[in-house]
Amino acid sequence: MRKAVCPGSFDPITNGHLDVIERASGLFDEVTIAVLVNSTKTGLFSIDERIAMAKDAASHLPNVRVDTWSGLLVDYCKTHDIRAIVKGLRAVSDFDYELQMAQMNLQLKGVDTLLMATKPAYSFLSSSLVREIARYGGDVSALVPSGVHKALKAKAGGN
Repeated sequence: MRKAVCPGSFDPITNGHLDVIERASGLFDEVTIAVLVNSTKTGLFSIDERIAMAKDAASHLPNVRVDTWSGLLVDYCKTHDIRAIVKGLRAVSDFDYELQMAQMNLQLKGVDTLLMATKPAYSFLSSSLVREIARYGGDVSALVPSGVHKALKAKAGGN
């Protein structure tokens, strides 16, 4: 079975994330959305809320599951017999960072990373931008899945 993981903080999951996850689900038998716990960051949404939103957003993808992890992603991969990490690239600046991470993951545990170019429609999209727009009452309905939009409205008071 070919397995991959799509990691991130997903605070919140966006249509850009979902696009990469959907495309990865067509390439692999099983894709795990790994909601990573970063103890140095305080998110808008709790880990449990992020997991619930990711499950809802990916519910139409039968070979996608959602999990959480704290620690090195390559350790998660080894524990779950996952040989590939899939990451989306929005711009050249993403490539510099992701290439370094990909090379380190390969060196540490032999886990390959596939860097997938995002659709141009999502090249500007980030969770932090969505949070900021929602915080000031901007309309993010076209940027996130409907369940996330409802959660953002409830939490941040956005449109």
